Amino acid sequence: MRFFPWGFWLLCVASAPARGDSGSKARSCAEVRQLYGAKGFSLSGVPQAEISGEHLRICPQGYTCCTSEMEENFANKSRSEFEAMMKEAGRSVQTTLTAQHRSFDSYFQDLLNKSEKALYDAFPSMYGELYTQNMKVFKDLYSELRRYYRGSNINLEEALNEFWTRLLERLFKLMNPQYHITDEYLDCMVKHAEQHKPFGEVPRDLKVKATRAFIAARSYAQGFLVGSDVVKKVSQVSLSHECTRAIMKLMYCPHCRGMSSVKPCNNYCLNVVKGCLANQADLNTEWKYLMDSLVVVADRIDGPYNIDTVIGTIHMRIAEAISNLQENKDSITAKVFQGCGNPKISTKGSSTEDKKRRGRVALEAKSSAQALEMLVLDAKGNLTALKTYWITLPSSLCSKKVMASSVADDKCWNGMTKGSYLPEVMGDGLANQINNPEVEVDITKPDMTIRQQIMQLKIMTNRLGNANIGNDVDFQDASDDMSGSGSGDSCPDDVCGKRLSKSPSTRQPETHAIPKQSGHGVNGASSRSLPSAFLLLSVAFIATQQLWR
Repeated sequence: MRFFPWGFWLLCVASAPARGDSGSKARSCAEVRQLYGAKGFSLSGVPQAEISGEHLRICPQGYTCCTSEMEENFANKSRSEFEAMMKEAGRSVQTTLTAQHRSFDSYFQDLLNKSEKALYDAFPSMYGELYTQNMKVFKDLYSELRRYYRGSNINLEEALNEFWTRLLERLFKLMNPQYHITDEYLDCMVKHAEQHKPFGEVPRDLKVKATRAFIAARSYAQGFLVGSDVVKKVSQVSLSHECTRAIMKLMYCPHCRGMSSVKPCNNYCLNVVKGCLANQADLNTEWKYLMDSLVVVADRIDGPYNIDTVIGTIHMRIAEAISNLQENKDSITAKVFQGCGNPKISTKGSSTEDKKRRGRVALEAKSSAQALEMLVLDAKGNLTALKTYWITLPSSLCSKKVMASSVADDKCWNGMTKGSYLPEVMGDGLANQINNPEVEVDITKPDMTIRQQIMQLKIMTNRLGNANIGNDVDFQDASDDMSGSGSGDSCPDDVCGKRLSKSPSTRQPETHAIPKQSGHGVNGASSRSLPSAFLLLSVAFIATQQLWR
């Protein structure tokens, strides 16, 4: 019995409530009440002083200033606030990418508009009726070029070939007004004339250069929009139930525990956010490839493909081509007559109005190369800065939004109390969260919205890889475009280009499209998956039989 006083004392100590202070008086909940009211909640039922916390489901169950209703409200609030943080961070990236697109698009459209205006201003005095009676041919060309740039499913080479054919037909008739030239004769004329290059080397040279420049410009502009759209859609992905609990515990449980002034431990915050954004971090690889691909194509635009020179001088190349035709008119006409026969003499006779060139007018190309150089330089700086966005997002949110403590702080909120945080920080991505101590993450169930966006990044990177070497790819809406680059083999060349060694596009564009129904166009993949599916079904059947036994 002599041990009874000691045993009784130990029992009393063990049953005494744990307090953050040395006194026995319950701490005031004034700070929590102030915070709770500031968040827009009613203070009715909010404790004035700490109460027992057995009712809590998320926060530690010690003495607390939070009721069950308060805990639930704080959990919902933390969810909405964290999702708002994500959207705000995403909007910053979207703004950057959209601004880059707007700048380049404005520059490119202005370049094309100036070339067209220069043609309209100079050609009437240069060519007279050769131009005025064929204005629609020139307008149609610029219209097709714009449609192609904006993403229409146009074969650019065919559009250019059609322009030269129509122009040749009309000019040939105007230069030979004394003849009655039928459509059938024109077909024959085109076949014979093209063998002798009536426009010189201009059509071939312009086709090669313009095709490369337009493919690069279109893919480059589209790349910014795809990147912005991916960020927007990923930023709208809702938090999981497990993540909501972890965010609540991180952001509001210290307030419930009467530790409003204690900041969350930095590594604790990182583990929570990395667990919540595990799927988002898996965008990192394809996102970096897209940023790198845009940088590579930017160098092409301002370098070998030099869109300032190519697009800004289209009118000058057309003038050069017409001059070549006029200078070689007699020899071309003779060769056509030799191959197709002499056409009938026109009964209408020839007009006395001058149909020849009325003298040379100097065409000048006003260079905007410096403006393009600055655009590309600015874009490359922003793209480089955005490369690591998805994997640096957790640390950015913790330091700037959650306001976590410094790394070495041993008096921070660690999820249970004020102290140091011992667990190691998890790696990035879904697979690395298998042992996350703060967020329960099912690594076998990736978020499908984010997987779809990863595919969109792969598709766009593939397009840019093709544009990098002058290969055309049909543009369809990104949501309808998933095959052709989904193998994961999408690293750019200088990122992607070195693996595609074909010459600049002289063929039909490649088309990438999603099969509308499962099983269409994926027979090979389906047949390969049958053995695995059969094996899984067999195992499940055997297991079921064992359970019944």
